[in-house]
Amino acid sequence: MNRMVKCALLAGAALSAIGTAAHAQSAQDTTAVEDIIVTARRTEESAQKTPLALTAFSGQSLERAGAQQVTDLQGAVPNLNLVQGRGSSNSTNIYIRGVGQPDSLQTFDPAVGVYVDDVYYSRIRGTQFDLLDLERIEILRGPQGTLYGKNTIGGAMKLVSRRPDQEFRARGSVAYGDYDLIEAQGAVSGPVTENLALGLSVLHSERGGYVTDPVTGAEYNDKHTQAIRGSLAWDPAANFRIDLSADYSKDDAGLTVGQAQNDLTDLLKSVVLYPVATPTAEYDFKTRTTPGLPNETRLETWGTALRATWDLSDTLSLKSITSYRELATDDYIDFDATELEIADSLVAVDQNQVSQELQLTYSGNRLNAVAGLYYLKEEVASHQESYNDALLGPAFGNSGFLRLIDDTLETTSKAVYGNLSYDVTDKLRLSAGVRYTEEEKDYWRHTTAEYNLLPAFNSAYTFAPDTGEYDDTSIMVSADYQLSDDAMVYARYAQGFKSGGFNGRANSATEATEYQPETADTFEVGAKTTFWDRRFRLNAAAFMTQYEDFQARVAGLDTDPATGLPSPVLSVLNAGQLDIFGFELEGVLVPVSGLTLDAQVGFLEADYKEFNDERYVGFNGSRSFQDPAFSPKWTLRFGGQYEWSLANGSALTVGGAAKYRSRMALAVDNTYENSDAEIPGMYQDAYWLYDARVVWSDASDRYSIGVYGQNLSDEVYKTDAQEFSSIGNIRTAYFGAPRTWMIKLTAKY
Repeated sequence: MNRMVKCALLAGAALSAIGTAAHAQSAQDTTAVEDIIVTARRTEESAQKTPLALTAFSGQSLERAGAQQVTDLQGAVPNLNLVQGRGSSNSTNIYIRGVGQPDSLQTFDPAVGVYVDDVYYSRIRGTQFDLLDLERIEILRGPQGTLYGKNTIGGAMKLVSRRPDQEFRARGSVAYGDYDLIEAQGAVSGPVTENLALGLSVLHSERGGYVTDPVTGAEYNDKHTQAIRGSLAWDPAANFRIDLSADYSKDDAGLTVGQAQNDLTDLLKSVVLYPVATPTAEYDFKTRTTPGLPNETRLETWGTALRATWDLSDTLSLKSITSYRELATDDYIDFDATELEIADSLVAVDQNQVSQELQLTYSGNRLNAVAGLYYLKEEVASHQESYNDALLGPAFGNSGFLRLIDDTLETTSKAVYGNLSYDVTDKLRLSAGVRYTEEEKDYWRHTTAEYNLLPAFNSAYTFAPDTGEYDDTSIMVSADYQLSDDAMVYARYAQGFKSGGFNGRANSATEATEYQPETADTFEVGAKTTFWDRRFRLNAAAFMTQYEDFQARVAGLDTDPATGLPSPVLSVLNAGQLDIFGFELEGVLVPVSGLTLDAQVGFLEADYKEFNDERYVGFNGSRSFQDPAFSPKWTLRFGGQYEWSLANGSALTVGGAAKYRSRMALAVDNTYENSDAEIPGMYQDAYWLYDARVVWSDASDRYSIGVYGQNLSDEVYKTDAQEFSSIGNIRTAYFGAPRTWMIKLTAKY
């Protein structure tokens, strides 16, 4: 604790990184904290006037901080976990206030909704976004069930693109860094006619791998991404606007590999491999991978969206949001992270979704209201191959083993919602909302197990359950009181819902079961304040969440009744009740012109109240003593920046930040079966990360060159983990990036 306090004090006096940039002072007034206009409640309003916990980042502040991907926001938002997903270069593990879903398998829905220009992305695959020509990012904490509905039980992440207009804009940048980083991006927009504007953004980003196979020299955990986005803004009439966008991105990288955390075994528990040691003192991450497989991860995704807004009157507006998206991935995953085929897989997914939303907005003197209809149809087809040649072992003649899985999932989601706010007085505002949702899921699955030396054990089964039908009514009520022009307090109660589904990791017909919806009820109080002529901002929130029937993927071992062989069991349980309490502080201070100090503090206390699992017979069938995953007690960030005005009118900005995350579990299964003894590899101890940057800008602020450093102490830390001990005793951890640096040149017009 002493070390933590000392580092916090030093960092508080240090100089900025991304969180500071998120609250950077405005260009017009270098002593004032920036105020960002958001649409968290589907209408434009100041973030400081919005009665819910949110953090907003302007596009300019993201650019100044050198942020390249959404995961660069990790540490900048209290009680947010935002890291690359396990075993995939294109998925994102997002937890907000202890609520999330880390598994990228297509049958598991996310618990934090991701929206790009109001279009919902149904999978956590394809959400490892590069930050390209954005106006802002909003992170909404807590259930957003009434306005966003679809899988926002934990919160929402909104990316808002910059709309082209009648002003010509152009921006280009090139970056070079270690691990052979090369990134180039450009954006241009401007008028075609007096009521038509076009925009185009492109990106190419590649980087060598952080992880090396010590035998083959192959590099993994690399990056090779290309993206393009076009947008059209047409204003055919003063009261009618059309926005059309289309995007395409491609990711072509090597494996995203972790490192085995313990001895690996065959099905009869005989040790087959003692893996290499986990790196500790410095970042020298080497992992063996299975030869003979492609060992790559590929993604292609594209989509288009049409938004039409019609101002029916001065107070009434109708908006239509129509979207179609497709996603295709071929992910090879080395679950055991060794040269053996204990568990290696191909997961190939083809997904498409079409969505339509109609939204009616009323803005009166005292009453503001939003009502809408929502429809989404998603189709997912998956082909999986599981290579397990080293799993059976000598007792079964070292027979090779291959499991083939083909499944389809069709989801139809419909909702109707309404939200209103009423100014009772000039200071008191009451708000309420309700959303009714119906979802249907049609699932089909066929599994084949092939033993090349034991053909008598070959088996196949088909699982075609009845349509899963789920419905929910979520409500929200809130009250906020404006103590002064610069201070507001609020109280908010909100519900969230995520529908049920079917176990897409089942290895037998008995495991292929349906699980039920999960719900969350959150009560939140907060204050948003600005002091000292807008030089000091302090926002605070405290919350309590009752999270019920959360969907937990757990591992076990059984006996196959047909073959008599040990059979891994991968089940999904509705695990009872999780109670979460916490608070959040966000502060930014501009004591003198050019100097900005900021801090973000998150506290989280998450405890299972009910987690029933019949395998824990020694604990009366309960594992409620375990630690909820991705729920560190403390998330802290302290930073600051200082901008010098040089004699020739140019500017030099120096910044740095320190980020702290306390000890946390990295998997739902984090104790040994039927035991309260923790599995060390499934935890990450407390750690600090340090970032810094130096940026020079010319007098016109059109040209800049910056040097950026991340993880300056070269801290070795885990971000995620797989617990598949029922399959070869697999426990694999995934690590964050080592120390990196980057030089970036930017030109703007």
